[in-house]
Amino acid sequence: MARTRPEDIAPLWRRACEAAIAFRHDVRDRAAAPQDDYAASLRGFSAPLPETGSDPEAVLGDLVRLADPGLMTPTGPRFFGWVIGGSHPAGVAADWLTSAWGQNAGNHEASPAASAAETVAAGWLLELLDLPREASLGFVTGATMANFTALAAARSGVLRDVGWDVEADGLFGAPPVTVLIGAEAHATAYAALQLLGLGRDRVVRLAVDEQGRIVTESALEALSGVDGPAIAVLQAGQLNTGAFDDFATLVPAAHEAGAWVHVDGAFGLWARASRRTRSLTDGVDAADSWAVDGHKWLQTPYDCGYVVVRDRESHQRAMTIAASYLPTSEAGDRDPSHFVPELSRRARGFATWAMIRTLGRDGIEEMVDRHCTCARVVADRLRPEPGIEVLNDVCLNQVLVRFGADRGDTEGDHVTRETIARIRHDGVCFVGGSSWRGREAMRFSVIGTETDELEVSRSAEAVLTAYRSVVSPS
Repeated sequence: MARTRPEDIAPLWRRACEAAIAFRHDVRDRAAAPQDDYAASLRGFSAPLPETGSDPEAVLGDLVRLADPGLMTPTGPRFFGWVIGGSHPAGVAADWLTSAWGQNAGNHEASPAASAAETVAAGWLLELLDLPREASLGFVTGATMANFTALAAARSGVLRDVGWDVEADGLFGAPPVTVLIGAEAHATAYAALQLLGLGRDRVVRLAVDEQGRIVTESALEALSGVDGPAIAVLQAGQLNTGAFDDFATLVPAAHEAGAWVHVDGAFGLWARASRRTRSLTDGVDAADSWAVDGHKWLQTPYDCGYVVVRDRESHQRAMTIAASYLPTSEAGDRDPSHFVPELSRRARGFATWAMIRTLGRDGIEEMVDRHCTCARVVADRLRPEPGIEVLNDVCLNQVLVRFGADRGDTEGDHVTRETIARIRHDGVCFVGGSSWRGREAMRFSVIGTETDELEVSRSAEAVLTAYRSVVSPS
């Protein structure tokens, strides 16, 4: 392949920039759901293996043409399908530079700037979320790896307390670790336990209430029977309802039982950034580790998540990769590779730094408050409609809705599925489906940076229109 000439870079990148700007410019007017499904997208992209190279500008043009019909609209103002942030333009710009700079954020020597940005952004995050300032923080891909990393540190810490070095000796012959976790915990927490050899099914599943919160009394009873190494997994922001576990009671009780407390707070931990919602998290700062996403409420581009661990030594012991060719940082300096599973990885600190600088504490608080208000607007608009039931207490940004609630479980499931399909087909907004307590439901998650009360009001009307067309077709 011929060497890329500097004069060839600008036209190629300019074309990419123009395509990106065009997409974001038009996203408000696009149908919320993709025009092409996976099968159609696959047909478009399918081709024999290229035997010879092609002009990069032509390749880029084909990529834009083939991808566009199958693109989702989480960057738009009416996307409510999952808890997915809107990739704020400032974060995207920083992320573009991150790709262009081609930095490996593995250590100080590989990229001093990437390491410095991470160190500063890590301190800002701890202050924003009001977590222990002495805690360590790693930049990972998202909540899945944040849960994995935190639970790896937890496994290391609780086994080290009973004299077992799991990093050196593995789990064969190790004292058993009791894991207590809510029955409605997010799948990524269970996945992390699976990957760590702790098992997703050999856990103590704690009973939950109608909002998916761990039932405090049942958890206290389970904790009283703990003997030996233990980890308790709590949740800030239940996936479907947005509910929070009772940290003020359960964290000290778990510590009294000798358990490490981990909190999965992928989006809910951001409630600490607002004075209006902070009380939902009372007591969470006494936990031992936390998982939270940047590509949710902080609106960084994918992939960006954070793992926070109070016990820096356990965190570092679980994650450090040492080799003779790898440089080491000065004593006392933060080494990025000591807190995440990867050596080679994206410099996520740049986009995080840029987003916190762009929004500031006030901007983040305003956005959390706006989205929580929007969720209540949607619930208040849908609740009076006959046959519609809002299933959750709207305490944060989640609205869980059942359609055909007056028609029995089977018919209600049918009406709910049909309503969701009609909403997506109409294209005004995109909503998600879920299963809650054995019944089908619509999940309306408000978290996009462009979303405001006007857009959710428009979307609520679209939901009502779709529902009415299902139950009373003309």
